[in-house]
Amino acid sequence: MDPLFTTQILKYKGDDSFTCDDTLVREIKLEIFINDERVGALMATPVDEQALAIGYLMSENIIAKVSDIESIETKDDGMSVHIKAKIDKENLAKLNAEGVVISGCGRAHTANIDPEAIEASKISSDVKFSKDEILKQMSTFYTQCELYEKTGCVHTAKLFVDEKTFFIGEDIAQHNTIDKALGKARLAGVDLSQCFLMVSGRLSSEMVAKA
Repeated sequence: MDPLFTTQILKYKGDDSFTCDDTLVREIKLEIFINDERVGALMATPVDEQALAIGYLMSENIIAKVSDIESIETKDDGMSVHIKAKIDKENLAKLNAEGVVISGCGRAHTANIDPEAIEASKISSDVKFSKDEILKQMSTFYTQCELYEKTGCVHTAKLFVDEKTFFIGEDIAQHNTIDKALGKARLAGVDLSQCFLMVSGRLSSEMVAKA
């Protein structure tokens, strides 16, 4: 499914108004199935659906590692993702039974991310990036985001490893961008301790927990 569509809008400039075509971003309900069981749905922009599903399920500790995934397939014209994998059934049950609405630009559910534990978390990675490198990547951030360049109406996230290895996530829902970027990186076998994450907006507690 094309994530973009064109519609006619009424535009005002001073006291004048006129109609014109504008490009907008589509949002769908993405159904997620694991081992032939529907486990939930995410409101999302229909691009990088598989990465979103994997990033979300791994951040919820339902799938522990990429090697536990047997297969992943997008069906129904991009409206559903079907995964065969070894899973943590207890965490899946928590998600189904105890999932709560979390903050952010959009709606999702979480049961296995504990925002109260964030303050106690410590970064064990020894990787270092220079100030100049970080500022350089921030300056080119939006130019690498295709949907943002075309519409200006999506959130973005970028997981940077080096000049040749980085992963972009774009979505109307801000937390989805992190899941997409993380999902791409995990599927590519990247060591997440050797990179840094950039996002386009403010960070809510569950987004910090995902990172």
